[in-house]
Amino acid sequence: MASKTSKKEKRDEAAATAVASMPFLVKLLEDHRDALSKEFKSAMTSLEAKLDFVQETVTYHGNRLTSLEANANQLSDKMEELEAKCAAMEGSYNKLKAKAIDLESRSRRNNIRITGLPESIEGARPTDFFSRLLVELLGDQVLTTAPELDRAHRALTAKPSPGSRPRAVTARIHHFRTKELIIQEARKRRGKQFFQGKPVAIFEDYCPEIVEQRAAYREDAASFLETLQGNMSESSTREEQ
Repeated sequence: MASKTSKKEKRDEAAATAVASMPFLVKLLEDHRDALSKEFKSAMTSLEAKLDFVQETVTYHGNRLTSLEANANQLSDKMEELEAKCAAMEGSYNKLKAKAIDLESRSRRNNIRITGLPESIEGARPTDFFSRLLVELLGDQVLTTAPELDRAHRALTAKPSPGSRPRAVTARIHHFRTKELIIQEARKRRGKQFFQGKPVAIFEDYCPEIVEQRAAYREDAASFLETLQGNMSESSTREEQ
């Protein structure tokens, strides 16, 4: 009986202790819940602040991108406009350049160039000297009288040192037909004309651009002729076979 009484007392004591501790546990739980709630609110507040900052940053960069796109479109439009203007200016420049070359070429139509003549042989009256020299070079059967020259001068460069290649002579023939006659006869005698034992040559007086175009044309013509001859040779070989 004593043992049963002791057990009952212990159960009653435990129950009393449990009942006594319930308010403590409830308070502990409430305190823990309040602490968690505060931490959660603090975390949420911090997260919301960060999200707001991110949103502001995204909005800012979005506005920047929109502005950059608008500026890029404006620049693209301006570039297209400038390209169109440059193309138009290039076209105008090419036309003006062609006209300038044409005008310069026309101004040189009556000119001839003489190469290989020693420096300073013309003396103080180059026009008279070169007029007589043309008769000497081509013969009085071609030029029955000394041709009339409007002017004659050396190339407008520094005088070369002794022993160097002499400057070319430019002479303007007054009559175009006389100039054409001189050029035709000079072509026939190319490589066969001499003055004081040194070779001389007479050419048309072309502007630099025309000289470049003629040189390019000669290269293209030579290449075309070489290709044509090669094709004809192959064709002849096939026919013989």
